[in-house]
Amino acid sequence: MSKRPMALTLGAIALGCCIVAIQPGRAVHADDDFDRDSHQGAASPAKHAERMIAEGRQTFRFDTFGDEDFWGGTLELHKAVEGAKLGGVGPGLSPLAALTAGLKVDVDALPRGVREQIEAGQVNLNDPAVTLALLRFRSVVGLTGFFNESGGLRSIGIQCALCHSTVDNSLAPGIGRRLDGWANRDLNVGAVVALAPNLKPVANLLHVDVPTLKKVVLAWGPGKFDAEVFLDGKGFRPDGKSAATLIPPAFGLAGVNLHTWTGWGSIPYWNAFVANLEMHGKGRFFDPRLNNRDQFPIAAENGLGDLPHISPDEDRITKKLPALHLYQLSLKAPKPKAGKDFDAEAAERGDALFSGKAKCNNCHVEPAWTEPGWNMHTPQDVCVDSFQADRAPDHQYRTAPLGGLFTHQKGGFYHDGRFPTLGDVVNHYDSCFSLGLTPYEKSDLVQYLLSL
Repeated sequence: MSKRPMALTLGAIALGCCIVAIQPGRAVHADDDFDRDSHQGAASPAKHAERMIAEGRQTFRFDTFGDEDFWGGTLELHKAVEGAKLGGVGPGLSPLAALTAGLKVDVDALPRGVREQIEAGQVNLNDPAVTLALLRFRSVVGLTGFFNESGGLRSIGIQCALCHSTVDNSLAPGIGRRLDGWANRDLNVGAVVALAPNLKPVANLLHVDVPTLKKVVLAWGPGKFDAEVFLDGKGFRPDGKSAATLIPPAFGLAGVNLHTWTGWGSIPYWNAFVANLEMHGKGRFFDPRLNNRDQFPIAAENGLGDLPHISPDEDRITKKLPALHLYQLSLKAPKPKAGKDFDAEAAERGDALFSGKAKCNNCHVEPAWTEPGWNMHTPQDVCVDSFQADRAPDHQYRTAPLGGLFTHQKGGFYHDGRFPTLGDVVNHYDSCFSLGLTPYEKSDLVQYLLSL
C-alpha cells in the first residue's frame, strides 16, 4: 500500500471512529439492578460484587472525574498533543513520541484493520494525526481525548490507568493488551506535563517561574512522580536529586492496611487524594493534616485539606470510590514463571532464609507480605534517611508488599529507586541488621523474592 492511500485510510478512520472504534463496553453504574435484586428478595453478594468490580474497572480505566477542565481547559495540554498543523500549537505529539514517553496503547480497543496496519508497519508513527485517531478509539491507556464537532481536539483528561496500568507488548513495543495494576515504569509523567502550553497556574501555586517548574518535573524521569511537591514545594532532595518517588503497583493490595510508600492512608483515601489534588477532578476532599503550615505550606496556603463543599450532583469522585476500591482489591499480584522469572531451586532455599536467617518475614509477613496491622516503621528502623518520610503526616515508611516484584524491577527499589537491584536491597538489610548472609545466601534470597 502506498503512503498516500495509507494517509487517506487513517483520515477516514479518524473521521469515522465513532462508528468503527471497538468500544470497551457500556459503563456500569452503581445503581444498576442492585435495588431490583434486593426487592425480589434474592440479592446475591457475589453478583453485587461482580457488578461493583465491573464498575470499578470502568472507573479505573476510563473515568477522568472531570479533570479535563484542568489538563485541557487550564493547562491546554490538548493543544500540544494536537500540534499547530491540526489547530493546536507546536509540532504535536506523534505516536512515536508518545510511546517514547511511556504512554501505552490498548490493542483490544483498535479496529482489526488498524491492528493489521500497525503490525505491517504501514502506519506513520511520526504523524500527530495518528495520535488523535488513537485517542478517538479510546486506545491510549490512561488518556481521554474530547473532540469538538469539527473533529478537532478540544480537551484531554487522565485516568488512574495512566500510571497504574501498562500493556503486554503483544503487538509491538508499547502496544498490547492491558495489564491493570502494573506500575508503568516507562511513563515519563514530567515530560508529559512539561508539554502543556500553559504551566503558569502550577508555577504560581508553587511560587516559582515556569522554567523552574519545568526543571523540577523533567528531573522526575521515567516511572516516577512527586505527589508531595504540590503540598510542600520541595522539588529536590538535600543531595540535589529529584524528590520524586517510583510509581507503585496497584495490585496485591487486599489485606494491606496503609497505602503509598509513606502510609498516607487506606486505598480509598489515596484514591480520593489523587483524584482531587493530583488529577484535579471534581470532588470533595478532607484531611486536616494538610493544614500544617510547617510541613505542608503549599497545601495549607491553598486550603487543600478541606476542598470547597460542592453539590453531590457535581461531585464526580466520591460516588466512584467504593467500586474503584473493590476493583483494586480484586487485582491479584501476577505470578512469575519458574525458569523464566526465577530459579526454582534457588528460590526454595531462599524461602527458608526469608523466614529464618534473613528475618524478612518479621515485617513482610507471608502471604500479605507486609505487617497485619500498623505496617509502618521509622527511618531508623530500616536504616535510611528521613527525607521522604518527613513529607508524610506520620514521618514513617510503610512496609511495602512484595507480591509481583518481578514486574517492577525497572527504576530500582525502595520509594525512590535508590537500590538499583534486589541484590542491593538484600545487601542493605544484611548491613542494617548485621545478618551475616553469605553471597550464595543473598543470591538465593533474591530468587525467592522474584518468585513471589
